[in-house]
Amino acid sequence: MNVQTARNQPLILSGRDVTAILGPTNTGKTHLAIERMVAHESGVIGLPLRLLAREVYQRVCEKVGANKVALITGEEKIQPVGAKYSVCTVEAMPRETDAAFVAIDEVQLAGDLERGHIFTDRILHLRGRQETLLLGAPTMRGILEKLLRGVSVLTRPRLSHLAYAGSKKLTRLPRRSAVVAFSADEVYGIAELIRRQQGGAAVVLGALSPRTRNAQVALYQSGDVDYLIATDAIGMGLNLDVDHVAFAQNRKFDGYQYRQLTPAELGQIAGRAGRHTRDGTFGVTGRVDPFDEELVQRLESHDFDPVKVLQWRTAQFDYASIDALKRSIETNAPVEGLTRAPPAVDAQALEQLSKDGDVKALAATRERVALLWEVCALPDYRKIAPAQHADIIANLYFDLAKRGHVDEDYMAEQVRRADTTEGDIDTLSHRIAQIRTWTFVSNRPRWLADPLHWQEKTREIEDRLSDALHERLTKRFVDRRTSVLMRRLRENIMLEAEINAAGTVMVEGHHVGELQGFRFTADQSAGGEDAKAVRNAAQKALATEFETRAERFSSGPNGDIALALDGTIRWIGAPIATLTDGEDILKPRLVLLADEQLTGPARDKVAARAERFVNYQIESQLKSLLDLKQAEQLSGIARGIAFRLVENLGIINRREIAEDMKSLDQDGRAALRRLGVRFGAYHIFVPALLKPAPAGLVTLLWALKNDGKYKTGFGDVVNALSTGRTSLVVDPAFEPEFYRLAGYRVLGKRAVRVDILERLADPHSPGSGVESRNRNSP
Repeated sequence: MNVQTARNQPLILSGRDVTAILGPTNTGKTHLAIERMVAHESGVIGLPLRLLAREVYQRVCEKVGANKVALITGEEKIQPVGAKYSVCTVEAMPRETDAAFVAIDEVQLAGDLERGHIFTDRILHLRGRQETLLLGAPTMRGILEKLLRGVSVLTRPRLSHLAYAGSKKLTRLPRRSAVVAFSADEVYGIAELIRRQQGGAAVVLGALSPRTRNAQVALYQSGDVDYLIATDAIGMGLNLDVDHVAFAQNRKFDGYQYRQLTPAELGQIAGRAGRHTRDGTFGVTGRVDPFDEELVQRLESHDFDPVKVLQWRTAQFDYASIDALKRSIETNAPVEGLTRAPPAVDAQALEQLSKDGDVKALAATRERVALLWEVCALPDYRKIAPAQHADIIANLYFDLAKRGHVDEDYMAEQVRRADTTEGDIDTLSHRIAQIRTWTFVSNRPRWLADPLHWQEKTREIEDRLSDALHERLTKRFVDRRTSVLMRRLRENIMLEAEINAAGTVMVEGHHVGELQGFRFTADQSAGGEDAKAVRNAAQKALATEFETRAERFSSGPNGDIALALDGTIRWIGAPIATLTDGEDILKPRLVLLADEQLTGPARDKVAARAERFVNYQIESQLKSLLDLKQAEQLSGIARGIAFRLVENLGIINRREIAEDMKSLDQDGRAALRRLGVRFGAYHIFVPALLKPAPAGLVTLLWALKNDGKYKTGFGDVVNALSTGRTSLVVDPAFEPEFYRLAGYRVLGKRAVRVDILERLADPHSPGSGVESRNRNSP
C-alpha cells in the first residue's frame, strides 16, 4: 500500500481491551499502572516527562530487577539484553509493540497545542497484546468514549481532601508549601525572598535538567528547606510532600500567547497538595487576586470542562519530495473529535529548511527526504529562534546525507563549548540546554560513527553541569545554617551554643552573632521562623558568659582597661561603658554599654569596677587639680585662685585675675607653688596638666560638660600635643577652647604651648633672649 492510499484510508479506531483509569491528582493511577505492568510478562509505559520516566524506571527496577527494565527517552537509553519492561517518555514510545501491556500516563496532554499530537497518536494506535491502560484526568472521559468505541472507563476518587485556604503573604506561607510561578525570573525572585525570610527554598523549572531537578526535589523532600518554588512542571506527577500550593501567578505564556490558566490546569497544579490520605490546601499569594467562589468550588470538587478535541497529526508522511512531505503534514483530521495540530518544532524547522536551495538540492530522493524529516525531530532545548535551530539541523543533515554520520570534529567542537562548569545560574542553564542537544544526537541510531563514546561523554558533561547548577541554586537560594537549624528544631533537639575567645557566638556550629564586651550583635542574616529559637539558644549561652565575664572584669587589672579620648571605656578592646556629663565636671557619670541580660549582682560588679577605674584615672592624671580643690590649707585670695584654676581645668590667663594677683601675698603664692601651680608672665597654670594624658582627660571632661564631643577639633589638638609639637598653625574651624585645654595659647595664626611661651618671657630661662623683665609685675 502506498502512502497516498494509506492516507486516504478511513481511520478505524477501537477501544477493545483498552481501559481508561481516570481521576484527579493523588488517586494512585501511576502506582496502579506499575503494579499491572509487572503482573504481565512484558510491558511498555509512557510518561510525560523524562524526570517522571526516571522515577518510574527506578520503581520498576526495585520490583523486578534492573536487568529486566529498559529506560528509553530522547536523551537516554538503558537497554539491558532481554529487557521485558520498557519505561519511556511518550515521544520515545514505539508506534507498534508486541508487549503484553501498554500504559500511557497523563493522557489529557493530548489536548496540548505543542505536544498533544504525539499523545493522541499513542492513544489511538498503541496497544498491548493483553491490556492497555490510559491514565488521566476525568475531563478525558467523553472524548475517549467518543473516539475509542468499547473503551472501559474506571474512575478513582482522590485519596485526600483539597481545600481553599485563601490569600496569604509570601512571608506568611506555612511550611511544606509550593509556590507556583510561570517564569524563571519570577521563580528566582520569590526564592530569593523566601531565603531571606525563611532560610531557603528549592526550585523546580522545566528548563532544569532531570538531574538538577531531582537534586532540588531531594533538598525539599529531605527537609533541608520547607519551601519549593516551581513552575507548572510540578503539576505532572512529581511525588512531593506538599501540604499547601500557593499561586504567585495565574497567567502563563503557552508558546503562542499570554493567557489565564484554565480551571483544569489550576486543578492539576493545586492537586499536588496533600499526599495519600493527608489533606492539602491551595491558595494565592503575591499579586494574584483571591479566587472567586465558583472557581474554588470547581477546584475543590475537581469539576472541570471536558476535553472536546484532541490535537492530531498524520503519521502517514509522503517522502516523495519536501513539498509532498509538507502537504502530508497538513492533512486534516479524519474524524470528529480530532483537530489538526499547529505546526510543531519539527514542522517549523522543515518550513525554514525548505527555503534553503542546498537542502532542497540534497533532498532529491525519498530516502533523503525521510532523513531530513528524521533530523527535523531534533528538539529545541535552547528555545532559540526557528532560523537558528534550522541552521543546526541543516549542518547535521548535510553531514548525514553526504558522510553517512555527523562529522566527529564538528561534534567535538559543539560538545567542547558546553564543557565548562564556570558561570552563573543562567549560564549553566544555557549550557545544559546546549549539551542536551548533543546528548539527543548521540542517542539517534546511525547518526554517529562512535555513538557509545559520545553518549558517555555528553552524559558525563550534563551530569557535571547539572551538579554545578544545583550547587549554584543551593548557594543562592538556601541559607545552609538556617536549614540545618530548622531540621534540629523540627526534631525538637536542644540547640548547642558556644562562644569562642574572640566573642564569636555559634549555635550548632553556625555563626549567629558576636559578643563584644557585654553586648551581643546578632548576625542580620539569621532570620526566618527559626530566628527566635536560635536567639533563645544563643541567649542561654550568653547568660552564663555574662556572669563569667562580669567576674573576670571586676577582678581584672587596670592594664586590661582603657579610657579612650571620646570617653569610651574599653576592656581588652571591647567597649563596656561610656562617660557622660555629671553634676561635678571632675565626677562624670558612667553609662554601661551592656545588654539587659547583664543584671543583678553581675551588673553591679561591672559598674563598680568601671567606676573605680575612671576614678583612678582622674585621681592619678588630674591629681594636681584635685589637690587644689581639696586644699584646706589655703585661705583668702589663694583659695579663690585655686578655685578658679579648678574651674578652668588648670590654666588661666593672668590678665583675667590681675587684681587678685596684686593682692596675693608671698605665703599664698608659696602655698600654691607647693600644690604645682606656676605663675608665668601671661598665665597661671599647672604644668603637670600639659602632658598628653592629663590634657586629653581635661579636654574630655570639658567636652562632656559643654556638649563638645561633636565640635570640630575635638581630640585633634591633644593628638598634636602628644607628638611633641610646641606650636601649631591655628585651624579657624576648631573650637578655641580645645587649644587652651591642651595647654596652647592662640597668638594670631599660631598657637604656642604656654610653658614654652612663659620660658621665652623669663629672662632667667636659658636661651630666652629676654634682656629684662620685672618678675614682680602682675
